[in-house]
Amino acid sequence: MIEQLLPNMYKIEIPLPKNPLRVTNSYFIKGKERNLLIDTGFNQEECKVAMDQAIKELDISLENTDIFITHIHGDHSGLAGYLSRPENKVYTGGYTAKSLMGDKGATLETFYYDLLRESGLEGITLLDHPGYTYASDPLEKVNIVRDGEILEVGEIKLQCIETSGHAPDHFCLYDEEQEILYSGDHILGKITPNNTIWDTPSTITRDYLGEYLSTLDKIAALKIKTIYPAHRFIIENPYQRIEELKDHHGKRLENILEILGKESMTGAQVASKMKWDLTIKSWEDFPPAQKIFATGEALAHLTHLVFENVLTKELRDGIVYYSRA
Repeated sequence: MIEQLLPNMYKIEIPLPKNPLRVTNSYFIKGKERNLLIDTGFNQEECKVAMDQAIKELDISLENTDIFITHIHGDHSGLAGYLSRPENKVYTGGYTAKSLMGDKGATLETFYYDLLRESGLEGITLLDHPGYTYASDPLEKVNIVRDGEILEVGEIKLQCIETSGHAPDHFCLYDEEQEILYSGDHILGKITPNNTIWDTPSTITRDYLGEYLSTLDKIAALKIKTIYPAHRFIIENPYQRIEELKDHHGKRLENILEILGKESMTGAQVASKMKWDLTIKSWEDFPPAQKIFATGEALAHLTHLVFENVLTKELRDGIVYYSRA
């Protein structure tokens, strides 16, 4: 579905088959000489068909349409290779650029195996992760943006705002004049972005949840009327939504401490006892992908509590256990 939101801006809904997110909101901004497409959907046939239809309906020329990828997740970057042309540019952050240009192959598989093993998850492989299965074809060149950099689309000036935490690097685009934020997955309406860790639990040196909470405050300092997120609904109450997200994570942290009590648990064990807004109630019935996302969410919060010196962690027989400090 295509919806015109502003005189020169359209929302393109790219379906995500068999995915609880349902669709990715891709935004097309039309300029005088060059256009900009924000996020793309999975590298999947249904996504390609929807994007091709939008390109035809909006009379988009990819040769003068640049592409902005908010972060590496496949539902945002998956069609970057498909849409790339010698005449257009792909913009994104440094981590995402490196990932889009490189074939990680065995290195990624080894890391992912170690991550799952240390988390206490068993019987799940990298192929169970849709972000890997539907990732973009490799790109030869990607343009790296930095915090504060300005991209111009006709008369529209978009400031790149680094908001890492949900991913190793994540960028929002801020239209100061119209007080608009294209938030990617940083701020979503009705649902909360899945936060995880991007290192093995035993070796992690970044507090990804802490970074996420900090960058929420960074966005709250801007003057914003409307947020256009990558999933679900447009947000007309940006500051209220930011406070709701912060409150959500505060309650998550409290819930995890209650679950742990005086015990020592793995990330997967904690995830299996957390409260999830899903129709599936039994952990055993969770699909593999949902177990991955839930365990990642638990690990992000557990790691944050370790950085806050509330919890300690211990590597035993290749598995990381968390307990009260």
